[in-house]
Amino acid sequence: MDPIFEHQLLQTRRQFFGQTGLRLGGLALANMLGSQTARAATTGELRVNPPLPGFPHFPPKAKAVIYLHMNGGPPQLDMWDYKPQLQKFFDTEIPKEIRGDQRITGMTSGQARFPVAPSIFKFDQHGQCGRWVSEVQPYTAKIVDEIALIKTVHTNAINHDPACTFVMTGSEVPGRASIGSWLAYGLGSESNNLPAFVCLMPRSGGGQALFSRMWGSGFLPTRYTGVTLRGAGDPVLYLQNPEGVGSSDRRVMLDALGKLNQRGFDKFGDPEIQTRISQYEMAFRMQTSVPELVDMSKEPAAVMDLYGPDVKNSGSFAHSALMARRLVERGVRVVQIMHRGWDTHGNLPNALKSQCKDTDQGVGALIADLKQSGLLDSTLVIWGGEFGRTVYSQGNLTATDYGRDHHPRNFCMWMAGGGIKGGTVLGETDDFSYNIVDTPVHLNEINATILHCMGIDHSRFTHPLQGLDVRLTGVEPARVVTEILG
Repeated sequence: MDPIFEHQLLQTRRQFFGQTGLRLGGLALANMLGSQTARAATTGELRVNPPLPGFPHFPPKAKAVIYLHMNGGPPQLDMWDYKPQLQKFFDTEIPKEIRGDQRITGMTSGQARFPVAPSIFKFDQHGQCGRWVSEVQPYTAKIVDEIALIKTVHTNAINHDPACTFVMTGSEVPGRASIGSWLAYGLGSESNNLPAFVCLMPRSGGGQALFSRMWGSGFLPTRYTGVTLRGAGDPVLYLQNPEGVGSSDRRVMLDALGKLNQRGFDKFGDPEIQTRISQYEMAFRMQTSVPELVDMSKEPAAVMDLYGPDVKNSGSFAHSALMARRLVERGVRVVQIMHRGWDTHGNLPNALKSQCKDTDQGVGALIADLKQSGLLDSTLVIWGGEFGRTVYSQGNLTATDYGRDHHPRNFCMWMAGGGIKGGTVLGETDDFSYNIVDTPVHLNEINATILHCMGIDHSRFTHPLQGLDVRLTGVEPARVVTEILG
């Protein structure tokens, strides 16, 4: 029997229509690429990472995103949510009407007492907006007029793994696409020589694990997974040619490999084969673009001084922050910096000082650098963790030492740059920073606002998965936080 005819007979109805859809999709893609090629003939180079048809939905305020994720849960009481009246409650039991019957973690559920631990850090007002900022953030205090502080963010999860998954993917269950992948998928990238989505993980003092799902593409094509650049050694492993293999040799090898992969795609119609082809090509271009990216020798001395001496140490937070500016400057759509070590169950005063010493100058320098280089208006910067910390102490409480447990009911995040009204503050918590009393903002609404600044209507941005049209912002209504928009 003819093997092709036999193959067709053995196909199920679902397989037939699935493969037919792939073929039609390929024709549509070829037509789109053809029109892009025609435009490229008059406007320049063909874009490797084009946006989806119809994207963005409306004119965006920002073209790129830098997401500064402080993994572990920064303590809002010791950084942003100034509560001077707590001093009179030192070492007293948190009122039952404040704590109520809210769930707590297993790490403090066995405590006999829940004593109030006021922050030991001094707060002062900064900027024209008069923002109260803790003394542990002297450099961030200098740029408060550029940021919009949201004091009433809340989330669903109370433990790190599901909370970290939720903050980046909109779901506590692994398998969903990260926000960086959603943006890369919808908007593509202006860079032909660098990935649309890059993830940086600077060195830190340990802490909770960073899960690849936080920059993974989930159900989206794998080409939209964040590409991680290493802080030590080669930024990308195996990127350089082996000794004795030249660029022209690699080009011949890739051309031959591309033909073999194309045969596989023509036979099976698997879109991941197309991803493989495109990623081989991207790796070839990155052999030139990455060395240029990481070479900071041409950065002005004033810029290097802005980030501080640690900027010269590859893998430091300051170095990653400058890299983030260089990446968006080169057309990368999303840059994610993941900094560990914010899980302060004990020894909080010393641990927080260390974390802020590691990150604060880099954060302040990044905003100032983006502004002076003309990129802040087109770059959206987000700072925050996966949840906040409790007002009551975990473990022993003294006048100089305490710890704080996980607190998902309210915590602080801020945004700056494209589309954001700087110098603003939104929301208010109770006297113990334990409950929201005005303008709650769910993490899904944070993500809806990020997409809005990038020109995307989150309610219309979906992807089919297991019979559902899945959104980053979930199935429940999520509003755009218009109060912080410029």
